[in-house]
Amino acid sequence: MTFDAIGIAGSALTVHRKWLDAVSDNMANMNTATATDGDAFRARYVEAAESTDGQGVFVKGIQYGDAEGRIVYQPDHPLADADGNVKYPDIDMGEQMGALIMAQRGYQMNAQVVDRARETYLAALEIGRG
Repeated sequence: MTFDAIGIAGSALTVHRKWLDAVSDNMANMNTATATDGDAFRARYVEAAESTDGQGVFVKGIQYGDAEGRIVYQPDHPLADADGNVKYPDIDMGEQMGALIMAQRGYQMNAQVVDRARETYLAALEIGRG
């Protein structure tokens, strides 16, 4: 049972870490301008799924946001087109902050499960030695 808890929580740690990586990448690139004739930065969204044996989770895939972005009038920007427009990713800061908080809390909770399971395992070993 203890090893199951460590394995299951460990798989969730991996998923949450990848989720944190995606969210931080999205937030870091939300102000990345491109020319209007190119694609905007595409936000990444982690898709998780339960493992087939029911003993954890894994990253099933990565979904990407829209490359259309949003057009902003900035005539002084070096990448501005003839009309003075540049393209920015269509990433919502509030949505990303919410995802960041959920991913952080999920990571913290699963790390605590691993710690508690390890403590329980070590206590069982001590009882066995006695």
